[in-house]
Amino acid sequence: METKVHSTFNQFGSLPVENVQALASKNLKNVPYRYIRSEIEFDVVSFDESLQIPVIDMSKLYDNADEQEKLHLACKHWGFFQLINHGVEDEVIEKMKIDAQEFFNLPLEEKMASAQIPNHIEGYGQAFVVSQDQKLDWGDMLFLFGLPVPLRNMRFTPTNPPSFRATFDKYSMELHKVIIHLMKLFAKNLGINHELLASFFEDGIQGVRMNYYPPCAEASKVFGLAPHSDATGLTLLIQVNEVEGLQIKRNEKWVPIKPKPGAFIVNIGDMLEIMSNGEYKSIEHRAMVNPANGRLSIAAFHNPKMGTQIGPLPDLVKTNKALYRTLPLEEFLRLKMASKLDGKHMIKKMML
Repeated sequence: METKVHSTFNQFGSLPVENVQALASKNLKNVPYRYIRSEIEFDVVSFDESLQIPVIDMSKLYDNADEQEKLHLACKHWGFFQLINHGVEDEVIEKMKIDAQEFFNLPLEEKMASAQIPNHIEGYGQAFVVSQDQKLDWGDMLFLFGLPVPLRNMRFTPTNPPSFRATFDKYSMELHKVIIHLMKLFAKNLGINHELLASFFEDGIQGVRMNYYPPCAEASKVFGLAPHSDATGLTLLIQVNEVEGLQIKRNEKWVPIKPKPGAFIVNIGDMLEIMSNGEYKSIEHRAMVNPANGRLSIAAFHNPKMGTQIGPLPDLVKTNKALYRTLPLEEFLRLKMASKLDGKHMIKKMML
């Protein structure tokens, strides 16, 4: 299976572009034209405190009907929620934060030991740069496969800091446990076999993207990460430092998210929207940058296993019309990886 996964993902490495962290270190007063997004000035940002995403207490989800309903409504109406009391120990999360920070603090030549190579998505560099003239995001990333374990390519996994590999292994495994629990709860709330969704993700593909968004003199004119919905099943994100930047789109306004200490920010991906036949929604979101301070986040994307059909689950279309077409996971991934980040374009492609 590993060979099949590698061949699917590794057709679409990103075009090489300048390292943004190195670019930012030059203290430019004006950033290069390829990073400037004129459309940002027309965006409306809402600072309404009542628009914060729901907070779900995982420890209550097994015996509290109100919390289960709250989870269902969060997935249905928000597509985002913050998960507390999730069972992953603070030390595991904090160690991953420290090691990620230490990696990005390394001199560029040391980070380049984990650099992407042609036709590989893994490694230190960029993603979704598919043409020489497209606009670029103000951020660098380290992308690694976490699961299944044989999929990991040690060529790209840092050896500095020395604890990185052990830390990453523990973090990856702990997040997988959370995902499986959530999938069972989603299935229960959707009224389908409790084990069905979990079975797709049990041997699924986990990709972890560590993002560093350097400070930018023209922060109000650039994206750290352009508006998009995640093409995956489910994403778990942690904020590494105190610099905020995540915004979600709600009622045509951008709403800044305030991360709760120790919580995972969880969001529904396109695959889960499709599999739930639109009951749950993936949401457009973006990362903004700060004029004075760098921002670090770690997003873990969870996909079903190879061979899964990405389409409405049969039990959900017995009495309702299917709203999306069905594609093999491999074909779905090819469509996604061949294009730049662009709102909910994958959902538009999949709708009937």
